[in-house]
Amino acid sequence: MKRSGPLFTLLAGLLLALFMLSLNATTGTRSTSVGSDTPPDTSSPSPKPTATATATPEKPSRSPSPSPSKTALPTGDYAGRTDDDSSAVAVTLRDGKAVAYFCDGRDQESWLKGDVKDDGSMRLTSQKGDVLTAELTGRRIRGTVDMGQREYGFTADKALKPSGLYRATETVRGAKVDGGWIVLPNGRQVGILKRDDKPAAAPPIDPETGAVTVDGQQLTARPVTP
Repeated sequence: MKRSGPLFTLLAGLLLALFMLSLNATTGTRSTSVGSDTPPDTSSPSPKPTATATATPEKPSRSPSPSPSKTALPTGDYAGRTDDDSSAVAVTLRDGKAVAYFCDGRDQESWLKGDVKDDGSMRLTSQKGDVLTAELTGRRIRGTVDMGQREYGFTADKALKPSGLYRATETVRGAKVDGGWIVLPNGRQVGILKRDDKPAAAPPIDPETGAVTVDGQQLTARPVTP
């Protein structure tokens, strides 16, 4: 009975030693957390500021450039002599149209008409085929009249009333009368009066009123316009 005491004491010591070893093993175990790196920041990135669209101010619409104004069409009355001083020429311009009269004061005459270009050039024709080609420069018209048998150069200057071109058409004593007159700037008159198409020198007119007496009958010669 006395021998079992030490045996129990030995067993108790072994049990205590086993308990201590078990306790140390439990408390010395390391934490087995997965991965030692710091976890990535899972917070969502701050949104980038949205660029505010700056409205570009509209350029003021440009009004279309005005069309260049057209050159005023020449207007006026012109009268002068041929270069050989044998005949007279008068030209009347209105709104881009022209009428001209060539006359030698005896038996040769021609009425011509046509258009005037913006640059002052013109080509006028008669029913008989006569042609006047000329150009207005400043206060003067310079050109030629082609009468078929002959061509005449001429110069006609700007004419002030009563100078200019006149015409009278009437029936006198049963005859058809057609007269044309050029009143030159110096007051001289050159004209032809036809009676039933028979030409003769025209009697003078009153430049202020256009009055003219033909075979005892008074007629009125009026300024000619295109």
